[in-house]
Parts: sequence; structure tokens; C-alpha cells
Amino acid sequence: MNQYLAALSLVCASLAPSVAQAADFYVAPQGDDQAAGNQAAPWATLMHAQSQARPGDTVYFRGGRYAITAGVNTCASRTAVVDAILIDKSGSAGRPIRYWAYPGEKPVFDFSAMKDDCRVKGLTVKASWVHLKGLEITGAPQQPQNRLNHESWGVWINGSHDRFEQLDLHHNMGPGLFIQNGSHNLVLNSDSHHNYDPYTSNGAGQSADGFGAHVKANQPGNVFRGCRAWANSDDGFDLINAYSPVTIESSWAWRQGYLPGTTTPLAAGNGNGIKAGGYGGVYVPNGVKHTVRFSVAFLNKAAGFYANHHPLAIDFFNNTAFGNGSNFDMLGIAPDGSSISAGNLRNNLAYKGRLIVHADGLDMAHNSWTLPAPVSDSDFDDISATGWDAPRQADGSLPLLRSYHLRSSSALIGQGVDVGLPFKGTAPDLGAFSAP
Repeated sequence: MNQYLAALSLVCASLAPSVAQAADFYVAPQGDDQAAGNQAAPWATLMHAQSQARPGDTVYFRGGRYAITAGVNTCASRTAVVDAILIDKSGSAGRPIRYWAYPGEKPVFDFSAMKDDCRVKGLTVKASWVHLKGLEITGAPQQPQNRLNHESWGVWINGSHDRFEQLDLHHNMGPGLFIQNGSHNLVLNSDSHHNYDPYTSNGAGQSADGFGAHVKANQPGNVFRGCRAWANSDDGFDLINAYSPVTIESSWAWRQGYLPGTTTPLAAGNGNGIKAGGYGGVYVPNGVKHTVRFSVAFLNKAAGFYANHHPLAIDFFNNTAFGNGSNFDMLGIAPDGSSISAGNLRNNLAYKGRLIVHADGLDMAHNSWTLPAPVSDSDFDDISATGWDAPRQADGSLPLLRSYHLRSSSALIGQGVDVGLPFKGTAPDLGAFSAP
């Protein structure tokens, strides 16, 4: 019997589909694409690594500067687009292709030396089931002699089931990260800051968002979680023209709409922390509901949280806003094009400045501005607007701050209502942070 079972096992093994063993490869700034691609003899470029990688493989990038001077294509016209780096090989379910920073090191992809006289996508992802982690993306350029275009992009995405984790996106002449299309993408624990588009055709600063998602219909499941956007010339997060629901959660946005690094306002920079919808200021019958929750927006030139003429109510749950031009702006649009108020607001906290605008007729129970007692400094452990850009924790999660966390004595504790999200105690607290 044992011999029979052993023979049967061998037959079954021969009939089973073979699964290639996952491999690790290495890339370094001083590497050589003719090398073996191992730790001792790394390759030089992501594009070569992609040509060799298969689903389940991991490509580790050693620390240092990867200076990109030319793309994979050239400008067909002054209004065309160049892909500096193109990821177009997909992994598979459960076996993504991973492009990761080597542990403890920081690989920097710098596109600032590119001179292409058209728009530039620094890192273009036209693939599914890929995972980028720990990379720094900077310098996607515009050319000063070319005022025919809008933004360039740090990372531009048209894929699904991708993961973008612990990215540092900064000083790009356009959005740090932009999801053009695709579903079930997760942007996790990533930062996008100091992005500014000085040569955009409709005004300096008009298009450099921290993060954006403008996905088409039937592309659900895109999520921004644990992300930070600050000092971007346009908006921190922008969901304009998104025809599938997007979720922004546990994310922070501050100081948008200014010349980065200053408090000088830019006329063309919109300056919203989280612009959570809209379709170019016109009514569309097939708009979708987005969700913004457990997030913080402060010191933005315009609104902290903005509905942006959205045609239906967006869910804003358990958010904190302070010191913005207006903390919450629920400007919606009716079928006839007239302005209305639209938004589902629960358990939010607004402090300092204009608390909420365009709110006539909304059901806004269980928000801080509906309570009989006003919010004061004494409600919080700390009210500092600095330190929010502190280094992240070792696992990439947001730094541990006490700013705008509720004191145990605050009347804002337990003043919320159950909206189907986790909470402590008998009822949710107000704002993005639960009391201890």
C-alpha cells in the first residue's frame, strides 16, 4: 500500500502545474545591466529589472540617486507625453512583482535633468499586481519655454490591484501621484509634498496636487490610507472627475495653495486640503459617492474638506479641520446647474476660523458646531500645527502626535453617532482621533 501511495504521489506531482520559485534581484545606482542582478553584482536600471522579473519576484533598489535623463519615448509634439520609466509587466493575484527599497536604504528616482519639451510622467505604471515600496520620486519637470501644457506627474497609474507604499513624492512639477484609471489600488503610508507646476498653461500652481484619482466608471476600490500631503501648490487630495467611489482615510493635508515652503498664496493654486469630488463645476447624472474619514486638514488656503460642486452627498465621517480658509465647504450642484449644499457630515470637528460654509438645509447633527458648548483649546492635549511632517514610524505608519487628540475631560468625547465605523465607549468621539 505504501508503494502504491508513493507512486500515486509522483504521478500527481508530475501532473500539477509548476510554479516558479520567486526570485530576488538587485539594482544599484552604480550597477550594470549586463551583470548578474544579484546582491554582489546588481543591475543599473528598473527597466532592465522589469524585463527579467516574473510574478512573485522582488526587485530591491539600493540607496542612492538614480538620475533619469531620458525617457523610453520622445516628444512626438510639444503637447505630447514622455514616459521616463514605464512599468508595463503585470504580476498576478497573490504573486505581485515587487519593486522595493532595500531595507534601511533610500533609493531616489530623480527626473529633474530631463529636457524633453513636452509633458513628463516620471514613473508610469501601466500594469496590475505590482507593489512599489520605499521609493523616493522627485523632479518630474516642465520646461520654462513651453507654456502649452498642464502638469507633469511624479507617478502616473493605469492599472489595478497595485500597491504604492511608503513613497516620498516631492518637488515634482505636477501631482506627486495620480491614478488615471484602474480599480482596487491602495496608496498606503505615502507622502506627497512641495509639488509645484510653475509653467502650467492656465496659471502657475494650478495643477500640482499631492494625490489625485480621476478614475472612470466601474473601477471601484481605490483607497488612500495613512497618507500625508503638504505644501503643494494646488490641492492635497483631488477626486475631481472620478466616476467610481474613492476612499480617503486616516490621512493628513495641510498648507496647500501657497508657493511651497512659504505662506505666499498662489492665485492659480486652489488650496484645498481634501477636494473630495466634483465634475468641473457642471452637473452629471452619474456622479458617485466618495468617502473621507478619520482625516485631518489644517491651514489650507481655501477649504480643509471641500465637496467641489459635487452632484450628490459625499460621506465625511470623523474628520478634524482647523485654521483653514473654511474648515468644511459643502458646495454642491443641482441638475439645473444651481448651487446647493450637499454632504453627509457626522462626527466631524471644526475649530478656528470659518467652521462650515454652504451648509444650509443639511442634516448636521453630531458635529462639533452643532453642540451647545463651543470648542476650546482645553478640549485637546495639544493644538500645535507643527510636527505633522515628523518621520514616520518604523512600519511606515503616521507619527505619534498628540496634536488635536481629545483630552479625557473633553465634552467632545462620546458625542458622535454610530456610522458603522469602529469606536470606543458607548458612542463615537468627535474628530479624527479617539480619546484614550
